[in-house]
Amino acid sequence: MVVSRRSARGWWVMISLSVVVAAAIVLPPLLSARDREEMARALTGGNPQNAPSLLRRYGCAGCHTIPSLHGADGKVGPPLADLRSRVFIAGHLPNTGDNLIRFVASPQSTVPGTAMPDTGLNETQAHDVAAYLYAH
Repeated sequence: MVVSRRSARGWWVMISLSVVVAAAIVLPPLLSARDREEMARALTGGNPQNAPSLLRRYGCAGCHTIPSLHGADGKVGPPLADLRSRVFIAGHLPNTGDNLIRFVASPQSTVPGTAMPDTGLNETQAHDVAAYLYAH
């Protein structure tokens, strides 16, 4: 079988991403906050520093407990601590950066029937929130 350079590069990208995701799940207790933030930025393309105000403004903190966010002690939705270590998002989606971003931006169209309402976050904001959730 002949493998083109392009397809070989695609395989290396997939393998590299798999390693990054595996590291995101296994290594966080060993990583510094800065390393977790850098990993979260790489997985989502977002800026976690923008997210605390978004999590409050869009009501996330009212429904979810987010230990890293003062005042976020909601009991309606699941706690969002250590989200990066979970296998699934919303009980259905494999926990990947792309899936988290899609779900945060538009939960009802991503997982029809989910209890989470549409958030009103735009694409950039969804990237930032996903980065924050993976970093903490």
